[in-house]
Amino acid sequence: MPNDNAGTAETQLSDGTLLRVEVAGRDDALRLARLALDGAAGAIAAHANKRREREKDLSDEAGIVGRSAPMQELFRILDRIRGSNATALILGENGTGKELVARAIHRMSKRADKRFVATNCSAFNDNLLESELFGHKRGSFTGAVGDKPGLFTVADGGTFFLDEVGDMSPALQVKLLRVLQEGVFMPVGATEQKKVDVRIIAATNRDLQTMVREGTFREDLYYRLNVVQIRVPSLRERKDDIPLLGEFFLRRLAERDGRHKTLSRGALDRLLTHHWPGNVRELENEIERLWVLSGDEHLIGEEHLSPTVGRSPAPERRAAEAMTPSAEPMALEPGLSLPDAVETLERRMIAEGLRAAKGNKTRAAETLGISRRNLIRKVQAYGLDEVGK
Repeated sequence: MPNDNAGTAETQLSDGTLLRVEVAGRDDALRLARLALDGAAGAIAAHANKRREREKDLSDEAGIVGRSAPMQELFRILDRIRGSNATALILGENGTGKELVARAIHRMSKRADKRFVATNCSAFNDNLLESELFGHKRGSFTGAVGDKPGLFTVADGGTFFLDEVGDMSPALQVKLLRVLQEGVFMPVGATEQKKVDVRIIAATNRDLQTMVREGTFREDLYYRLNVVQIRVPSLRERKDDIPLLGEFFLRRLAERDGRHKTLSRGALDRLLTHHWPGNVRELENEIERLWVLSGDEHLIGEEHLSPTVGRSPAPERRAAEAMTPSAEPMALEPGLSLPDAVETLERRMIAEGLRAAKGNKTRAAETLGISRRNLIRKVQAYGLDEVGK
């Protein structure tokens, strides 16, 4: 016969999740079940709050703006290597903030009280870069009127950031490998080796694995550099951070000029739909342009956007173009810049490929001639998840 004391204990979490327990027993058992569920809900909420606070603390400590999922993964990696002295290789497109990440690694390390030295390997020819890195002795070449310490000497005890390491010549790759293996190098024109204790962080926007296969980058050096690999996501992969980044750049300009400004909804929508080939650096330049051209206006409208960003299709139009099949040739709008034209064509081709494959990404990737992983990344960047389904 049915038990009159049977009942259901339930509680709802802050994210909408419903916890429910069926109790077939006395009233006190039901009360205990409800208390247990309330306690579980409180513990889960406390854990979620603690995690969010931890992620914000990591963002503040690293000095990097971002709350999107790709950036949280980046912060977790930085937290794991805290205190490590391992060599790190930072990968990412131009303008993503690789040097900012390198500085964060240094600041969170045991070498934080020592020097952080940075150089761009693509900014010098071979001879000048060798002198820049390792120094030279007086008279070692024309113009060497005195001894000069190299940046490895300057960075001794601290961190040395080598940006665009993929542009380094094979001869200098050998010298860099020796520093990594033995901590020694030979200044140009010297007869005695110098020994240093330097943590090396390298970065590149090039595909070093492909370069290794092609024989343009040493395999042994690649593995020496790639002890800890950190990938900095492009702005296209973290568009959720655009409002946050925009607010950050506007606040910094306000501190400089003493005026406060905000982005209009229309301007923000255009920023969110732009492809951002120049990544965060391009966004920063665009925000400063908006700041200047908006004059004394408090609200920055989309009419002040640069032509490239201002021509980005509105969100609703962009989604409609992607979702609607077209029998017409893929004509491009006149006046598009090359990056925008490439983006438009790529977006349309991916949408057509997904429709032809009825949403099957493996088949669409094969048709388009790209990897499935690369296709998924582009589908997410262009907002084409529902195309073909």
